Amino acid sequence: MPFFNGLGQRRTFMKPSFRVLEWCCALVAGGAVVAAGAWWLRRPDGSPPPTPPGPAWFADVLAKSKVDFIHDAGPFGTYFMPQALGSGVALFDFDGDGLLDLYFLTNDGPKSKHTNCLYRQNANGTFTNVSAGSGLDIAGHNMGVAIGDIDNDGWPDVLVTQYGGVKLFRNNGDGKSFADITDKSGIANPTWGMSAAFFDFDRDGWLDLVIVNYVDYDPTLQCAPNGRPEFCAPSTFPGRVTKLFHNLGKQADGTIRFEDVTIKSGLGAVSGPGLGVVCADFDGDGWPDIFVANDGKPNRLWINQHDGTFREEAMARGVAFNAMGKAEAGMGVALGDVNGDGLFDLYVTHLAEETNTLWKQGPRGLFRDHTVASNLAATRWRGTGFGVMFGDFNNDGALDLAIANGRIARAGSPAPGPYAVGPWAPYAERNQLLANDGTGKFRDRALDNPALCDVPNVARGLAIGDLDNDGGLDLVITTVAHPPRILKNVAPRGNWLMLRVIEPGWKRDAYGAEVRVVAGQHRWLRLVQPASSYLCSSDPRVHVGLGAATSYDRIEVTWPDGVKENFSGGKANQQRVLRRGEGNRAQPKTP
Repeated sequence: MPFFNGLGQRRTFMKPSFRVLEWCCALVAGGAVVAAGAWWLRRPDGSPPPTPPGPAWFADVLAKSKVDFIHDAGPFGTYFMPQALGSGVALFDFDGDGLLDLYFLTNDGPKSKHTNCLYRQNANGTFTNVSAGSGLDIAGHNMGVAIGDIDNDGWPDVLVTQYGGVKLFRNNGDGKSFADITDKSGIANPTWGMSAAFFDFDRDGWLDLVIVNYVDYDPTLQCAPNGRPEFCAPSTFPGRVTKLFHNLGKQADGTIRFEDVTIKSGLGAVSGPGLGVVCADFDGDGWPDIFVANDGKPNRLWINQHDGTFREEAMARGVAFNAMGKAEAGMGVALGDVNGDGLFDLYVTHLAEETNTLWKQGPRGLFRDHTVASNLAATRWRGTGFGVMFGDFNNDGALDLAIANGRIARAGSPAPGPYAVGPWAPYAERNQLLANDGTGKFRDRALDNPALCDVPNVARGLAIGDLDNDGGLDLVITTVAHPPRILKNVAPRGNWLMLRVIEPGWKRDAYGAEVRVVAGQHRWLRLVQPASSYLCSSDPRVHVGLGAATSYDRIEVTWPDGVKENFSGGKANQQRVLRRGEGNRAQPKTP
């Protein structure tokens, strides 16, 4: 079954000939601008021209959205490190009306008049600020956000990481408010928390929590490389331990309690300047593992030992370093099957002076650096990447790649643009967009997407989700000291499915479930896990582009406890809820 190529057509270029040149000249004479003809005339060796510009995939809809949030990073000039690294955003349906809402974090300290902001989505696609009275309107050096239903009541709860603390908010279930339960929950993290994720590491049905910590920062230390004040490098300070909290479930008094099992689990044995995290089954044993992207130090891959402990195996499995054996500045993390072989691959963003790295999996549990082979090393420009997500943005059946960029050290000259004014302008860079051809090779689409890539910004968080429920993945990007970027998907798109995967017994999304959609010879693999990228939580639903397929044969779900279930096929271009127990139990294969 052919893939829909996202452009609605295929172009085949031939070697130049007299007839081609004659055709080009005729068009020019008629007043048309023929870029392809000009390129042919400039290539005497007969090599094919660059790919002609295609249609844009995204449009800026911030003004139409009515979101008026502006990120506050605090006064510039103090070079307080948390300013340069925050903050994130969450896309989640907090009130249960079927529409994704937005929660933005700010970073000006606990005494600031500016607070985090919660926006409810309206039926017409605009957003209303409902922060006042929500309980989520807190000030602080707020960094990352994770969403998960910690008490299995059907309402998503909110965790916020901070420089010097953490906050946990329980959804009151009234469609408008949250309660701060941090002190009663047993969660404490008085260090510098960054990305966080909810996942069920012991498969008991209660969501546990991992918090990635950065460095043991000393704000009294001033750094001045080249004799000029600047934000300190992470290597200036020792790294901190990633913390793991076990959900003990609902107590007799109705509260939810967590136990700090960092030491007991083994995670406390190794520290590192952690920034990004993703939880998934990396070795194929059916138990969720933890990958941590470290800034300038080897990455960590904690493999679940099924008994409450983890073993660090990043080097043995190939993801500690790049192909040159070098530890790079790991920031954001993306996970997805880029070549359709049924195995999750891993992508991590780095500094502009380095190269972002793609590790392809194969055989199961082992990874190799395929950055160069996948055409990801020769992009039109590089940036210091933070937020990053795989997503099938044109619904052709292949996962594309969006990257949010922004420097952490000054550039030689400020970059122009509405997201790069004032003292942060020298830190602005352009974002990136790369299209997957279906085999795991990528093509740079930055020049085709001015709304996303032509406007320099000091971007940090990147979250994706179908904001308007039209089958296309939209983008939300956070920027330092400026408004967010809200980008609607306007790409010519193929067919699609949007799946919500539910554990009815726990009344919540089945975090950790693996979903395979089958249509003919094609199989698409997705993971139910909104926590990845950098400091963000994305749409918890599973999105699958089907290309030209107008229907699909079946859906195979591997639930978090390893049980497999098959669901019937159907027509494309619809949302569907998959509830455990409503499919057919898959029979294990006989030896």
